[in-house]
Amino acid sequence: MTDAKSEILGRIRASLWDSPQPAEPVRTYRRVSDKGQEEIIEILVDRLIDYKANVYHETAETIAGRIDELLAKASRYVVPAGLDAAWLPEDTASRSAVTDSGNADKPGALSVRELDAVDAVVTSSTVSCAETGTIALNSNPAEGRRAITLVPDHHICVVPVETIVELIPETVARLDIEKPITWISGPSATSDIELIRVEGVHGPRTLDVIILK
Repeated sequence: MTDAKSEILGRIRASLWDSPQPAEPVRTYRRVSDKGQEEIIEILVDRLIDYKANVYHETAETIAGRIDELLAKASRYVVPAGLDAAWLPEDTASRSAVTDSGNADKPGALSVRELDAVDAVVTSSTVSCAETGTIALNSNPAEGRRAITLVPDHHICVVPVETIVELIPETVARLDIEKPITWISGPSATSDIELIRVEGVHGPRTLDVIILK
């Protein structure tokens, strides 16, 4: 340990000699929503659109057709191994789905270079927070590992209505904090350079959200 580090740690220990205890936090914020489901969905959709995401409402009977339309001219797209196959359109001569194994150390996992070569990714999601317009992926089988949603330029994300909540505390309560979590609030964007918004810097340039009833 360097002399400088020892001095810093020594000062910290000296300042804590009486073992001070922090005050108990006062949690007066709402922890359970009092709104109905339709109102909560409306809030989420409003936030997502404001973040420049595209939002669609589908059912089990129509979702495959919508995804087929959203994939448009995509030739190859990646899906996690646990995604519901009934949501996907049939492969064609010019377009096919590539399944990622979900573990970078196992056979069947696409490399970053391979992920960069696909046109899109289709996943489900764990929970969505209407209050902030944020979708959370918790690395579950239907969502896959973080890399498959961060590298491709187009993300089609399915949000089942039963996974939509209003508040942040409700959102966190549904997540497993011991697993990787990806928070999505619209397409990836930054305004760091000359305050000009640039999309697709840290993740997908296009985010299509399907609210599944």
